[in-house]
Amino acid sequence: MTELLKISLPDGSVREMAPGSTPADIAAAIGPGLAKAAIAARVDGELRDLNRPLEGDAAVALVTMRDEADALELVRHDYAHVLAEAVQNLYPGTQITFGPATDDGFYYDFAPDPARGPFTEDDLPAIEEEMRRIIARNEPLVREVWEREALRDLWLTQGETFKAEWLMELPADAEITIYRSGQWMDLCRGPHLASTGKLDPQAFKLTRVSGAYWRGDQNNAMLSRIYGTGWLNKKQLAEHLTRLEEAAKRDHRKLGRDMDLFHLQEEAHGSVFWHPKGYRIWRELEAYMRRRMDAAGYREIKTPQLMDVRQWEQSGHWGKYAENMFAVPDITPDVAEDSGAAAPKVAPDAEWMAIKPMNCPAHVLVFKQGITSYRDLPIRLGEMGCCHRNEPHGALHGLMRVRQFTQDDAHIFCTEAQVVEEVRAFCALADAVYRDFGFSYHVKLALRPEKRFGSEADWDKAEQELRDAVAEAGMANADFGWEELPGEGAFYAPKLEWHLTDAIGRTWQVGTIQGDRVLPERLDASYVGEDGERHRPVMLHRAIFGSYERFIGILIEHFAGRLPTWLAPVQAVVATIVSDADGYAADVSAKLAAAGIRVETDTRNEKINYKVREHSLQKVPHLLVIGKREAEEGTVALRTLGAEHQKVMSLDEALALLVAEATPPDLRPA
Repeated sequence: MTELLKISLPDGSVREMAPGSTPADIAAAIGPGLAKAAIAARVDGELRDLNRPLEGDAAVALVTMRDEADALELVRHDYAHVLAEAVQNLYPGTQITFGPATDDGFYYDFAPDPARGPFTEDDLPAIEEEMRRIIARNEPLVREVWEREALRDLWLTQGETFKAEWLMELPADAEITIYRSGQWMDLCRGPHLASTGKLDPQAFKLTRVSGAYWRGDQNNAMLSRIYGTGWLNKKQLAEHLTRLEEAAKRDHRKLGRDMDLFHLQEEAHGSVFWHPKGYRIWRELEAYMRRRMDAAGYREIKTPQLMDVRQWEQSGHWGKYAENMFAVPDITPDVAEDSGAAAPKVAPDAEWMAIKPMNCPAHVLVFKQGITSYRDLPIRLGEMGCCHRNEPHGALHGLMRVRQFTQDDAHIFCTEAQVVEEVRAFCALADAVYRDFGFSYHVKLALRPEKRFGSEADWDKAEQELRDAVAEAGMANADFGWEELPGEGAFYAPKLEWHLTDAIGRTWQVGTIQGDRVLPERLDASYVGEDGERHRPVMLHRAIFGSYERFIGILIEHFAGRLPTWLAPVQAVVATIVSDADGYAADVSAKLAAAGIRVETDTRNEKINYKVREHSLQKVPHLLVIGKREAEEGTVALRTLGAEHQKVMSLDEALALLVAEATPPDLRPA
């Protein structure tokens, strides 16, 4: 008699099923409602197709559309396959490559027939209609296992050279699977829904087209990448498109131009040209962070931009990170006067320097100066450190992804006994900062990656210290979105991450703290313990803003340019209605400036509605309108950005209001 499979279900029950049974069979055995609702299953934790036979005893959890995270991953993967099939139906000769799910949709990279040329956004409506026809056909999505050589030969026969290349580079022991929809098929590990008809034909939209290099290498062929967004139903799609519209209005690049804050240009790829108004925001943030760090016992330092490559080799960064670093030869350039744009000659034996991509090794060198006692610990060293990273041109994105950036960086050198308390104190500091800017946040613990330095015992200890600190801070719970992320830590340390939620629901990973025992060892940092012996300190890497560039970009989008008064580059404009009020306007401006308000005066011969509109577009928080009556009575008509009506009040009353709003949150009375 054939032995039955023992299937453990989430409620603790165990069902016996015939060998070869599928999750769909289990759902049907439980009841018709679940059989209809089930879309996939987690088998021993792995997400699988509903119709894939079970190989043996297993823990099975059936997945329905209510399991939104799994459901979205499945439908987006399916939309990508349907997109690829639609493109090949419409444009014979197009080769397929890859098509993954993304955080809000999917994309697929194609190699169009050279005679046709790259795809454009004009092609998207026709492709969408073909996708809907494929969905309407309700084709089963069937998983098949193939022999590698047989599939390669088929791909080559069909002219699918990209697929054939990728297939032959898969690990030798990999199971080779394809998914078939009618006669169309694609190399894929899965999983997928049972059929194309499980997708909502009104819950997706193709959004844009861009170029992408095959396998991300600029030396390879240029492909056409078609992006789409995909959801479980039409309502979710509509909500997402609304969010995209709002995000476009808040785009920091557009607002940065409109508000005259900064610009970027080709002469300095990935580096920001800050204009006076934008740099005023920077200065206010920097002053705020300095006050916060001073109050928390940090001592500010400044370290070199260039250090010998050998220092980076010793720290381990050169071996792990060299492709993202800028290196320069330590030579006097030998360029002839008539050489034009020719590159300088570099001798084969030239010494090399690297521009720092991070501040950590330099902070260790500062710590190592002199003899440090355990009584001196913890030592908290902070730096507004300018760093450079060699990001690919195609990855650069306004202030959010740059090559030159400045961190609110700091490193805490402490004993093992001090780690938990130092991390707890940092959690409290980060909480105060983010609340000052109106952000809610989630805290996540990124655990050891596959490739890492250090012993397993050190990683065990470092991860547990961070858990304990978060628990002591009262944040290891659902209110703070507490979650552990396997494999997401740095190569030298686990880290806590702060994920901020902005005004339109997007999340941004910003602050971090990492417990590191590797770098002090590699750079031979030590302190003298109570026993008179040398000991290694634990090094905590931490930042709250992350980088000033990116944090300013986030703030611009979070506030849609309407920055809090204390951060606004111009906090008030005094605008006249008639020229008779010019003298009084000058007096008002002088009084505001004397009180520390960043104020401008607008006495142009323009209608007041024009002035109001112009300064509103500049996101000036307060407009003090002055006419003949206000000049005679010593009052102002205060118009606050976003308010429907203006308020007439005395100058002293307006001044008190502005001074209160212009006071940074850390300096306001408790």
